[in-house]
Amino acid sequence: MSKQYRKKRGERARPRNRTAKSQPAGFRSTDAVQHDPAAGDGVVVNGYSERWLRRGFPWVYREEVVGRTGRFAPGHVVSIRSRDGAVLGTGIWDNAHVEVRRFRNDIGPVGSQLLSKRVAAAKNRRPLDADTTAWRWVHGENDELPGVRADMWGDHLGVCLDSPSLVPLLEPLLQAFADHASDLKSVWLSYRISDGDASRFEGLPSGLVWGEAADAPIEVLERGIKVAVEPWLGHDVGLYCDMRELRAWMEPHWRGKRVLNTFAHTGMFSVVAAKHGAREVVSVDLSERYLARARANFELNRIDTSRHIFDSRDTFKVLDARRRRGDQFDVVIADPPSFSHSKDGRWSAKTDFPRLVAASLRVLAPGGWLIVASNQGKVSPKEFLQQIQQGAHKARRPLRLLHEASTPVDFPAALDFPESRYLKAWVLAG
Repeated sequence: MSKQYRKKRGERARPRNRTAKSQPAGFRSTDAVQHDPAAGDGVVVNGYSERWLRRGFPWVYREEVVGRTGRFAPGHVVSIRSRDGAVLGTGIWDNAHVEVRRFRNDIGPVGSQLLSKRVAAAKNRRPLDADTTAWRWVHGENDELPGVRADMWGDHLGVCLDSPSLVPLLEPLLQAFADHASDLKSVWLSYRISDGDASRFEGLPSGLVWGEAADAPIEVLERGIKVAVEPWLGHDVGLYCDMRELRAWMEPHWRGKRVLNTFAHTGMFSVVAAKHGAREVVSVDLSERYLARARANFELNRIDTSRHIFDSRDTFKVLDARRRRGDQFDVVIADPPSFSHSKDGRWSAKTDFPRLVAASLRVLAPGGWLIVASNQGKVSPKEFLQQIQQGAHKARRPLRLLHEASTPVDFPAALDFPESRYLKAWVLAG
C-alpha cells in the first residue's frame, strides 16, 4: 500500500492555486461577521460541558448546547455561559459537531490583538535550533488557537483550518504571522476536511493566499538533514515533523544496520538512517512519485543511491518476498497511513496493523528493532499495544519496549485536551 492516499488525522488539501497575491483577499474580516458576545448573543451549555470547560477543554459539542440566544451563522463570535448564567468564555460558532471553539475564558473580542498575542506566544515556546527550519508554529488548541495549525517550511508558511467557521479569522491571523516573521515569502492555505464534509468548504479561499509561488520544491532542514517540501500540496508537503523526536533518538543506532522502511513516503527515515551510517536501506512505497521524492532527498544529502533500494511494490508483497528469500533486517520501520487504497486492495490500520506487525517480524533479525507508529487519535495506547501483541503472537516473536517517542517541542499537548495526544511511536526489540 502507498501513502499516496494517506489521510493525516482527517486532513486533505484543497486544489492548488498558483496565482500570487500581494495581500490576503477573498474573505471577510472578523469584525464584519461577529456578533457582540457582551450583548448576550451566545450559547448555554449543560453541566457536563461546563465541567470540562472549567478544566480548560476548548470545545463545546452540539449535544452539550441546551440554549442559544440570538441568531448567528458559522464564524460569529459568541459567548458561552452555564445554565445559571456564569461566564465560561467566548468562542467561534459553527453549525457542526464541534459547535463552539473557545478562544478566551472571559467575554471579549476575538480579533487582531488576541490573535497576534497568541501567535507570538506560540513562536516563543519553540526554542528550535538553526539546523531545523521545518517546524510547527501553531498547534491548534494546544497553543490556544483552536482549529488552526501553521507550519513553517523555511521562509514559507502553510496554514490549515479545521472548519469554514474560522475563515473570518484569516486576515488578522495572516497579519499576525507576517508581523512575527519578517522574512515570510508565501502563505499557503488548506483545510482539514472529514469524509462527507467537503461541501462545507466549497468556494472558500485556498492555495496561495499571500506572497509569490515557488518555482520548485523548497529545501528545508531537520537537524541538519536536507529535505525537499512542497507547501502547496497541503497535508502532503513531504515531511511529517511530529516524528522528529523519534528520528533524533534513533540517530546513534543506525550505523552498520540493514534497514527496511515500509510505507516509506518521501523517505525521511531512510535518509536519516543512511546519513547516520546504515549499511543498506530498502525503502518501500507503492507510490513511484513518493519514491522519486525519496531518491531526490537522498541526492540532496549527497548519499550514494546505488547502495540503497527503492521498491514501488505493495508492502505486504515485499515483506513476503523478502521472507521467502530468507532476508533479515536489523531494523524494520512500520509507520503506515490510517487508510489507503490501491489496485492491490485496501489498507486500514484499524484492522490490518496486527498483520503488518507479524509480517515485519518475520523479516526482523534476532535481536533486531521494530519501529511502529500510529497517528490515529482514536486508537488509544492500550489498543495500540493490543494490536502489536496480536501481531507478535502470530509471528511467535516476543517483544520488549525500548523507547516510547513523544511529539517534539513544537507539537505540545495541552493536558486538558486529550485529543492532542494522538501519536504512538515505539521502538521494540525482537
